[in-house]
Amino acid sequence: MTFVHVGPTVLYDLGQIGELDLLTYFDGAIVVPAAVRAQITTEPAATNLAQFLEESTVITSVRPEVREQAASALGLDPDGYEAALLGGLFDESIDEDRTVLVLSDDRRLRALAEGLGASVTGTFGVVVRAAVEDKYLSAGQAKRIVSRLDHHGVQLTGQLKSAAIGEL
Repeated sequence: MTFVHVGPTVLYDLGQIGELDLLTYFDGAIVVPAAVRAQITTEPAATNLAQFLEESTVITSVRPEVREQAASALGLDPDGYEAALLGGLFDESIDEDRTVLVLSDDRRLRALAEGLGASVTGTFGVVVRAAVEDKYLSAGQAKRIVSRLDHHGVQLTGQLKSAAIGEL
């Protein structure tokens, strides 16, 4: 089974433009720990996230001992969102055949997750995945989503924006 752990950067970016439903294009259980959710306080992202969590099946809790283990191993605050987000990588109660995907644009979190064996992508990876998986989401619509992200403050260099649009 795949567990898709969503970090605050992706939640903020997609929440600002009302596109959190794009997360549902990943096969597997979506994980948004309460500590991660608490990081999203800016509107309209906070309201959009609350609505998404209410309408979707999302795992929101992480066992305290798993958070502690992640915090101890990685030098993180056990009550912080980073330990909650990466805690799933330490959860041995889940079957060994699990796959963990971490969605974050935070370079440090991405590096930690990759170092622990997780697959990693960011906001634009979510948009590309949705465009590939959904026959009703055209490449043109996906490109418009990328442009809306760009207009809402997601930092895109010209090269990154070209690459994101090129993938679509």
